[in-house]
Amino acid sequence: MKFIHKMAALVFLISFAVFAAVTEVTKEDKPVKITVIYDNYVYQEGLQADWGFSCLIQGTEKTILFDTGTKSDLFMQNLDALKIDPKSVDTIVISHEHGDHTGGLFAFLEKNPDPPVFVPASFSEHFVGQAESAGASVHRVQHPLKLCGRVVLSGELGDRIKEQSLAIDTEKGLVIVCGCSHPGVIHIIEHFKKTLNRKVYMVVGGFHLMRKTKPEMETIISRMKELGVKKCGATHCTGDAQIEQFKEAFGKDYVPMGVGRVIEL
Repeated sequence: MKFIHKMAALVFLISFAVFAAVTEVTKEDKPVKITVIYDNYVYQEGLQADWGFSCLIQGTEKTILFDTGTKSDLFMQNLDALKIDPKSVDTIVISHEHGDHTGGLFAFLEKNPDPPVFVPASFSEHFVGQAESAGASVHRVQHPLKLCGRVVLSGELGDRIKEQSLAIDTEKGLVIVCGCSHPGVIHIIEHFKKTLNRKVYMVVGGFHLMRKTKPEMETIISRMKELGVKKCGATHCTGDAQIEQFKEAFGKDYVPMGVGRVIEL
């Protein structure tokens, strides 16, 4: 039993050290660009919206595809319209095992099976087997993980629905990208802020707050600001009324989202 406890402590310390070792931002670092590929809303004319989420992260050491939307044909159409070459992607991160975040993966792998795919550790054997059969190298993520240079994964968070989020370290602070925030968007922010000991500059993605009342939303927004979040881009499963509250609360610091939105940092 003592051996098990020692091993658990060792795993935690190693994970914490890896997670905390984010490369210090220097003037030589390239600007980071986040392009929304799949979303419930349209930002750029000529693209199509649908329930789901996906974005591409460029400017970090590796080009990262975060989630893949719902419908494979629509996902690939938006990729093409945005002139994103599947071969340019180095790494794929899937936030959680729901179809509105995994739907385009296998169509993408037909074009480029080379990028490693990072999924939460609890992903089903069926899904992992399918991805491996498509030629992908699948990596289960249990603990915090430094993906590359300035990018870290939260590790698997949540109870009923397991999910991972991603953070990019910039000179202005952490930029957090969420798929659906099933573990709670505040919990995700607190987790990154505490573990990395870095201020949080921006949070974007799905916040899954559709059923929250106006008073509940006021509490969430207040807590987000207490945590130092300067900019917010709520979308996908956040809820229309809830997005309006974020817009009102953050004003000029609200980041409009939607397919075709490009956020440059």
